[in-house]
Amino acid sequence: MKSLIPDFLYSLTITMAMSFGGNLVENYYEQRISWIAHPFKRLIVTTGTYLIYAFLVAYLIVFIYAWISGEFTLNNIPWRNVASFAIMPMYIALIIMAIFTTRSWLIEWKKSALEAAQLKNEKLSSQYQSLKDQLNPHFLFNSLNVLSNLVYEDADRSAAFIQKLSKIYRYVLEAQKEQLIEVSKEVEFARNYLELQKIRFDESLQYTIEIDSTAGFLPPLSLQLLLENAIKHNIASEEKPLLIHISRKENELWISNTFQ
Repeated sequence: MKSLIPDFLYSLTITMAMSFGGNLVENYYEQRISWIAHPFKRLIVTTGTYLIYAFLVAYLIVFIYAWISGEFTLNNIPWRNVASFAIMPMYIALIIMAIFTTRSWLIEWKKSALEAAQLKNEKLSSQYQSLKDQLNPHFLFNSLNVLSNLVYEDADRSAAFIQKLSKIYRYVLEAQKEQLIEVSKEVEFARNYLELQKIRFDESLQYTIEIDSTAGFLPPLSLQLLLENAIKHNIASEEKPLLIHISRKENELWISNTFQ
């Protein structure tokens, strides 16, 4: 039993030294060479540095262990034999290096993926907020232009237009503060928006809304953008009315229109 203790201490010392060196090398290059930007360079430099460290430390440990065990004296040192025994711990070093390298690469890859996803979300949020900021004055300007024409044509229609416009604009102001809004509210807004446009276009615009369930959430004013584009980029007349259809298919909300 006593004869096993030196061998156990020797193996434990080798393992601890290799593990400590692997962690030391990884931490050193962590802030200097990125796995994502320079993967090949990081692998070569990290592996090379660690193998040099492992050989030198293993050589030193083997030298001290053999000298304490009385295998040789300081006057007669078998350098080649010590070197050959120092090669054996290199297998342990390679296993430890593979573990540290894989762990480091996975951590950095995950961090990079999370940062990319965060930047993408921030970019989309910024673009959407910019779009909403533009929508407010744009929507009001177009509506006032329509109203100025209706005033001279039909007083009743212009009064109905004002009532619908005030209701819609109140929703626009409230919805701009939210990131997401209930589908039921957004669909109701779409209905009011289409009724407002129908006052303008009369029978030249027709629409249907067939939604069984209004559960879920949407980015606010997203339906208005689609409806406005459908009206803006299509011809609407009594002979060829513009047809807009809003429906729900499972978890998706569909807006379709005739292309003319």
